[in-house]
Amino acid sequence: MRRPPALVLTAGLGTRLRPLTYLRAKAAVPVNGQPLAVRVSAWLAAHGFVRQVLNLHHHPATITAVLGDGSGVGAEVRYSWEQPVLGSAGGPRHALPLLTDAGDERFLIVNGDTLTDADLDALLAAHARARALVTMALVPNPAPHKYGGVAVSGDGYVTGFTRRGAALDSYHFIGLQVVESRAFAPLADGVPAESVGALYPSLIAQDPRSVAAFISDAAFHDIGTPGDCLRTSLHYASVEGSRLVAPSARIAPDATVERTAVWDDVTIGAGARLVECIVGDGVHIPGGASFERAAIVPAGARTPAGDERIERDLLVRPLDAGSR
Repeated sequence: MRRPPALVLTAGLGTRLRPLTYLRAKAAVPVNGQPLAVRVSAWLAAHGFVRQVLNLHHHPATITAVLGDGSGVGAEVRYSWEQPVLGSAGGPRHALPLLTDAGDERFLIVNGDTLTDADLDALLAAHARARALVTMALVPNPAPHKYGGVAVSGDGYVTGFTRRGAALDSYHFIGLQVVESRAFAPLADGVPAESVGALYPSLIAQDPRSVAAFISDAAFHDIGTPGDCLRTSLHYASVEGSRLVAPSARIAPDATVERTAVWDDVTIGAGARLVECIVGDGVHIPGGASFERAAIVPAGARTPAGDERIERDLLVRPLDAGSR
């Protein structure tokens, strides 16, 4: 059976993931040594979703450099360029010509910053049964204090969305959905617009069966903050074998590097100690320096934000900053 195309959302600024996104697009951040965009693209291709579009805005070259035309993971990748960034509804609207040029009216949308093992065939089947414009993949909300929720009717349709901290029972959207192109076509091209924040409530108001729910117990990993990124990297390292340290890194023999992700072109000096850190591209950790649970990038001429600090030539942010 011919698979519909997939749009992978990779244009976002990744502000919660800073300072790592000062260096790379969020979807180019490595999880156990493999950039998120490559992981998502390979997962889709392995399940037959070969035709893929990625939208680009922030640090686009960091994504195109690692994924290219997708042939390395068995995909056929094209790119939808955004200026300005167009959001979770405006991005799909702008990409419609690429997604529908072969006659497709239906496509997947996959967030480029989440990893899941959801059953894509079951999702497509649920969408066909529901006859909805949108079918969102959901799991029971694991952390209502952290995540906003999705309210679902007894017959399996989305009735609305709740803010994080709400007392109502809700489900969590895991960044995967099947949509009909006509849900986005009425939007103005090139104008920023949000799905959950604006388009989907409007669709539900017009027809309560516009947005369906696909509820499962799928695993998912959200790469929202540096802490999330390291936690997910350590999980995959335990499953795949550790690729946390890039081959180009230079680490002094007596340096201590524990449960730490080390990116490209990093130098770690003699006697340095790093425990549960993420060390970004081009960082030089001086001999004898010690960091624990921190995200570290070159400072350059950057002025630190409120929860960041400058140490020598490094910009440092606590790993758990922004987690709530």
